[in-house]
Amino acid sequence: MSRSTRVLPALLAVVAVVATACSAASTQASEPDGTRLVSHARGETEVPASPLRIVTLEPVQLDTSVALGVVPVGTAVLSEAAGVPAYLGAEASGIPTIGTVAEPRIEAIAALQPDLILGTETRHGELYDQLAAVAPTVFMASQSDPWQDNVRFVGSALGRDSEPLLAEYEQRCDDIAGRFDTDGRTAQLIRPRDGLLTLYGPLSFAGSTLECAGFTTPPRPEWSDEISADLSPELAAQARADLVVITSATPDDPASVPAAITANASTFPQPHVVDQSYWITGVGPKGGQAVLDDIERILGAS
Repeated sequence: MSRSTRVLPALLAVVAVVATACSAASTQASEPDGTRLVSHARGETEVPASPLRIVTLEPVQLDTSVALGVVPVGTAVLSEAAGVPAYLGAEASGIPTIGTVAEPRIEAIAALQPDLILGTETRHGELYDQLAAVAPTVFMASQSDPWQDNVRFVGSALGRDSEPLLAEYEQRCDDIAGRFDTDGRTAQLIRPRDGLLTLYGPLSFAGSTLECAGFTTPPRPEWSDEISADLSPELAAQARADLVVITSATPDDPASVPAAITANASTFPQPHVVDQSYWITGVGPKGGQAVLDDIERILGAS
């Protein structure tokens, strides 16, 4: 089947859902008057001045929206089995999921009657026309852009000021660095996966947060343009640092520490296990604060 013959039924289905939604529009709370133009990866789009029913397709969009007090009516998640990350708190726990970040469901989005959809060109570019048929849609360029820039983009799309959130994050970094005298100390974030040790550098979300808190990532050639680098277990000693942080989906399980680390106790005398739901994928102001919570806890217990 050609791409065009696949897309047409999907668009017709969306139109049908939107038509049904419109018939019930009188039961919805009226939205504030006025619109704004938002510049984004696809040009300019007219959006509500104060959108109330947003759908997010990217983790940083979900995190930032909740942090700004605009709880989405629906969101894509990295895993529907895992659902909305718990670190986002009670206000986010009931957000319906509309598929995964990689494969959002258009009909599920339309059924929520959104007034704004946030997505990402690199992930959702082929879906733009279908999404825009449902509601005004604005795209970040890439999830790999500096996360603070993407936070600002979300704030702009929502008509909210994100700068206080970023300033609070920076101030807390400075406070931790000063209280615990982290200047000159190294830190390395490690994610065990697929039999390898993935090291995260200063361009990554959590790696940049460690550096924001005063640590330095041990140098590697990859850090000039990559967020991570893979090591085979026999090269584990290359991950040596003053502070070693290991991510896990089950941080309370002692087995989370890989054998390559436990077998080298002299190199890694005190590895710290943390929750990967925010250290790796919790990109945004709330995720940043959660990472700083862990850094402060670890340093305070040392």
